[in-house]
Amino acid sequence: MQISKSSIKLLAGILVGVLCAYQTIQAQDQGFIYGKVTTIDDNTYEGQIRWGKEEAFWTDMFNSAKRDNENVRYLSREERDDLHEDHHGDWNVSFDMHHHDSEEFTHQFCTQFGNIATIYFTGRSRVEIELKNGEKLEVSGEGYNDIGEEIRVNDIEIGEIEVRWSRIDKIEFQPTPSKLNKKWGGPLYGTVVTYDGEFTGFIQWDHDERITSDELDGDMEDGDISIEFGKIASIEREGGGSNVVLKSGREIYLRGSNDVNSDNRGIIVSNVDYGRADIPWREFKKVTFTEAPNSGPAYTDFKIPKELRGTVKTSSGNSHSGRLVFDLDEALDLEVFQGKDDDIEYVIPFSNLKKIVPKNYSYSTVELKNGQKLLLGESQDTDERNDGILIFKDSGDPIYIPWDEVEEISFD
Repeated sequence: MQISKSSIKLLAGILVGVLCAYQTIQAQDQGFIYGKVTTIDDNTYEGQIRWGKEEAFWTDMFNSAKRDNENVRYLSREERDDLHEDHHGDWNVSFDMHHHDSEEFTHQFCTQFGNIATIYFTGRSRVEIELKNGEKLEVSGEGYNDIGEEIRVNDIEIGEIEVRWSRIDKIEFQPTPSKLNKKWGGPLYGTVVTYDGEFTGFIQWDHDERITSDELDGDMEDGDISIEFGKIASIEREGGGSNVVLKSGREIYLRGSNDVNSDNRGIIVSNVDYGRADIPWREFKKVTFTEAPNSGPAYTDFKIPKELRGTVKTSSGNSHSGRLVFDLDEALDLEVFQGKDDDIEYVIPFSNLKKIVPKNYSYSTVELKNGQKLLLGESQDTDERNDGILIFKDSGDPIYIPWDEVEEISFD
């Protein structure tokens, strides 16, 4: 029997579809954080990792504080004095120069877990971060809860263990297997409706619950309950509580818990285009959960970090191109730009940015590489508190441009 060309094409299309579906299924677990934890006694635990009760995916953010800022040395005494006055006013014109240079302009270090190669534990509130390019950075936990948390490991042989922070020597991150034999659950994914629009992506509820086995707590008229997120179809804010619809169609009204009332710390939606959006409860209307297309970007999707490069146009009409240090601090594309659109806070990796245009002393327009534009404010990255831009050209010392002289920044 002779098979027609059209039948062959149809059969080939079906096979490709089946293969793609099979590959998608096989890659479902690659978005979870995975690695090897070594203790001070050289015990090792390898498997899926969860940071405290929160971070579980490579796209989740590791937050800490940088311990010094070497870029300050490129500023003149007058420029340092001007920045010091901007930060503190002119109530104290005399200050310790060493303290000023090493600590005055230290900033937050924030990056997605997928950008980290190894974390070395050097103290109760300090670690050394090794990036994928081999660069190392000392950070502290001052003001951030990611340093000092107990680390949960779903060890591939013995199962779940919670390792105390004081017992850990280092954590080496590794690509996650396509299929985990032991895991805590699937990702939460869906669409959040706010008064300002809709956001679709991976969901972190109350800055805490991330996976389907996590539970939503609340009070019913007949008693307290905890419902696995994997059983929930939607949550809608209503009065002093929330109306919860299960996948079975059953409806339950809950109150009395920060999972379902105004004490909720916010709903975070992560998306590869903009990074993440943190939505406060007062802006939240409803979330509808749907099946995640996958578990998110794999560890190997996070490439070797690149230096920030681009062109800065000034208010005087000059233009300077080269390697950039933004806000006198961020120099790599794995670091993040932060700002608020009304009450919704965006945390955007610099690798996603195309252009930044300061609008006034409070706001900047941000254009993403996907073409989306956002007007963001209430952040040092967006307003007059910004410490300015360094531009390194081919040789010699960099050019320093104060923020109030920046007309536009275009990234390569």
